[in-house]
Amino acid sequence: MIDNSVAAIILAAGRGTRMKSDLHKVLHPVGGRPMISHLIATLTEVGVDQKVVVTGSGRDQVEAALGDVDFAVQDPQLGTGHAVKCTKAALAGFKGTALILYGDVPLVSAAVMQSMLDARAMSMGGVPMGAVVLGFRPDDAAAYGRLLVDGDGYVERIVEFKDANEAERAVDFCNSGIMAVDAEDLFAWLDEIDNENAAGEYYLTDIVKVARDHGRGVVAIEAPESEVLGVNSREDLALAEAYFQGKARRTAMQGGATLLDPATVWFSWDTQIGSDVTVEPNVFFGPGVTVGSGATIRAHSHIAGATIGEGSEIGPFARLRPGAELGSRVKVGNFCEVKKATVGEGAKINHLSYIGDATIGANANIGAGTITCNYDGFGKFQTTIGEGAFIGSNTALVAPVTIGRGANIGAGSTINKDVEADDLSLTRAPQKSLKGWAAKFRAKRSRETGK
Repeated sequence: MIDNSVAAIILAAGRGTRMKSDLHKVLHPVGGRPMISHLIATLTEVGVDQKVVVTGSGRDQVEAALGDVDFAVQDPQLGTGHAVKCTKAALAGFKGTALILYGDVPLVSAAVMQSMLDARAMSMGGVPMGAVVLGFRPDDAAAYGRLLVDGDGYVERIVEFKDANEAERAVDFCNSGIMAVDAEDLFAWLDEIDNENAAGEYYLTDIVKVARDHGRGVVAIEAPESEVLGVNSREDLALAEAYFQGKARRTAMQGGATLLDPATVWFSWDTQIGSDVTVEPNVFFGPGVTVGSGATIRAHSHIAGATIGEGSEIGPFARLRPGAELGSRVKVGNFCEVKKATVGEGAKINHLSYIGDATIGANANIGAGTITCNYDGFGKFQTTIGEGAFIGSNTALVAPVTIGRGANIGAGSTINKDVEADDLSLTRAPQKSLKGWAAKFRAKRSRETGK
């Protein structure tokens, strides 16, 4: 019986020079999450027992960004076969399946990984399958390595494009580089690989021939091209983002959300959208957003790190920043910004307001142009507004300050002292009118300027 334990080897030692970035390639985000973190999360979903990341160039960045994994260092970098070989110490004594992945191929699904593991559990004449290769059929095979499969469905070998002849290049079944290999034999097989090829490198793909020479079967599982896209440039990164967004949009709509113009709505990896949510065009969801059922997100809103209660209405042109916690039936209207604030059920912040570091009670009404003045240049301070309070337009609330339940603040006020429940508070200079002053002023200026 095959050992069902699984160890993942993630290759992330390359420099990624085509990205032209100080940030390590595998840390560039797709859907607001580093590429390699997508892989690690999927491996956790599959139930992998151990994860080993092979680092090299820029290893400090990668190792600082990841937790709950083991590391192996490839130095010098002599090809993919050599990279896997560098994990020998980390996987000492491990038996089962080694699932070999790439940190810059982030969108492999749990279903595809599981299919590879299931195929590895098959046997050939009572002998467990030696390896499983993940292949795909792109619209343009270009310079991909080719999978050469015999009449019985077994992979005979993998040939790199630069080493392939004309007939081999005509094959459209391409190698993703991803494999599931018998971990007990992996490192012995790697010892049999040489670097007598056009690149002078130790190809992991050569392990197919070695496994076959040892009487072990090798089969290929086919995946959609979108799941095995390798990101080597900014153009590739944009394509991976497009694949991710397409899937996220379909998931949202299948879950009962209405996207009026799906192509203009952008999701993050952890966006949660309830049923009967309506999202208008040009909405961006950053990481950490949950939208309750029945909410409406109007056009041109930017939301990150926020929770939106059921039946709430956001925007248009609203910004919710991290720490915005909105109850049910809350309204945050056009050109309003909410940050690190709890807003109670039924409260309204409809026009041109900034609410930061605040607690807003249920059914409070925040008038147009209201600002919580939460920062004094050195620290942040809290504003508390009680249930049912009414804040008049163009009010500055200088924190720390508390507005009591049911209190009313007159328009144009600057409030820097607490207001008791049900009180009216305002700061406003007496209004004066000088009869005829405007007409006299115009006549004077007209004589002076000749206009």
